[in-house]
Amino acid sequence: MWMGIARRGTSVMAASLFDDLPDPAAAFDEAAAPAEAPLAERMRPRSLDEVVGHETLVGEDGVLRRSIAADRVPSLIFWGPPGCGKTTLARILAAATSCRFVPFSAVTSGIKEVRVVMEEAGRLRRAQGVGTLLFVDEIHRFNRAQQDAFLPYMESGEIVLVGATTENPAFELNAALLSRCRVAILEGISAAEIEKLLRRALADSERGLGAGGVTCEAEVVEAIAAAASGDARRALNQLELVVEDAQRRGGGEVSIDDLGRLLQRQPLRYDKRGEQHFDQISAFHKSLRDSDPDAAVYWLTRMLDAGEDPLYLARRMVRVASEDIGLADPQALPQALAAWDAFQRLGSPEGELALVQAALYLALAPSSDATYLAAKAAQAAVAEHGALPVPMALRNAPTDLQRRAGYGQGYVHAHDQPDGVGGMQCLPDALRDEKFYQPKPRGNESDLAIHLERLRKRRGRDS
Repeated sequence: MWMGIARRGTSVMAASLFDDLPDPAAAFDEAAAPAEAPLAERMRPRSLDEVVGHETLVGEDGVLRRSIAADRVPSLIFWGPPGCGKTTLARILAAATSCRFVPFSAVTSGIKEVRVVMEEAGRLRRAQGVGTLLFVDEIHRFNRAQQDAFLPYMESGEIVLVGATTENPAFELNAALLSRCRVAILEGISAAEIEKLLRRALADSERGLGAGGVTCEAEVVEAIAAAASGDARRALNQLELVVEDAQRRGGGEVSIDDLGRLLQRQPLRYDKRGEQHFDQISAFHKSLRDSDPDAAVYWLTRMLDAGEDPLYLARRMVRVASEDIGLADPQALPQALAAWDAFQRLGSPEGELALVQAALYLALAPSSDATYLAAKAAQAAVAEHGALPVPMALRNAPTDLQRRAGYGQGYVHAHDQPDGVGGMQCLPDALRDEKFYQPKPRGNESDLAIHLERLRKRRGRDS
């Protein structure tokens, strides 16, 4: 949904429920966070020109810049990791318009409070033609039924909804809400861009740290930016910590040794049930599949360091051993199972090395998805043909009645044959020519392909 919005400086709104609510847009005009506010808040960009990164949104031809210039702000969902600028962009939108900016957090406010504000926004829109930009942080915390409360107000144009979420909107927001919003995907801020923010904070004597008499070695700025994992807020908080420590010691320059002394190892950003989890386990699995042992060990170690359940990773490697290697290396499955067992016996950290060993083995093993494809092909045949009758020669015949009915007739005991193959038709008639398993010319399956061709010829089924 789009809403036409008047520029700042239009008529003042009549007294209403909104008079008691904070107006972050006005705070931008005053251009000052309190001096005691954290550095990240003081240095929050106040215009699109101060924003770093997100070029497709805020660049010269960016979507948000064009929306503001055209006086048509859409309902938006900002989706991105912590510290990438979701709230900042929402505040900049409000500052560039005369819409009343009303912030909510789905963590601390319920849908009842939001509904009151939306109803008041409707009255204000009808009485004065003034719109409301409703910003809902952590919007995924509202369940799908609660999200429906926004729809009529968005549909009528009484509010522009700007939501922020760290979770995938396709999973967490209902289809009706998504159809009325534009999803803006924000990536983490690059290390180079964070360095730019840090140097800006060090130089700014009004909002930043420039008046404090402290400088930082270039290596310090680079190290903080690299360790931030795309989170600008985290980087600014760390910079503030090391500069305040230097000020307590009388000023001067912050060295890389000072940084190491002050900042302990930072936890990696990771959500065991969210996007980070699925992205990284996908990277691990695909690195094994693509025979890249270095990448496989990296992703395995990164997830372990972030707190992923080691037994979950062991289970995934067992899956890989069958899905992506199979009979190309029959030892892959025992190796994966042995690593699982070793970790259960040893625990962490000793057992983690067994997981690394299994990952290396799987990545270096010849790959084949023939087992996986055979299973999928057989599943498709079952789904298509249903319960086909078992061939008479293969049926169990424990009673005279069954034997008289033909059960077991034509059965050839394989061990009685010189080559150990009875040569019977073992598939139902409707599937007699199906070849579910097709070995790949890799590893052990190269030899299996030759053997399988002989077996199929023995049954009158040419490969």
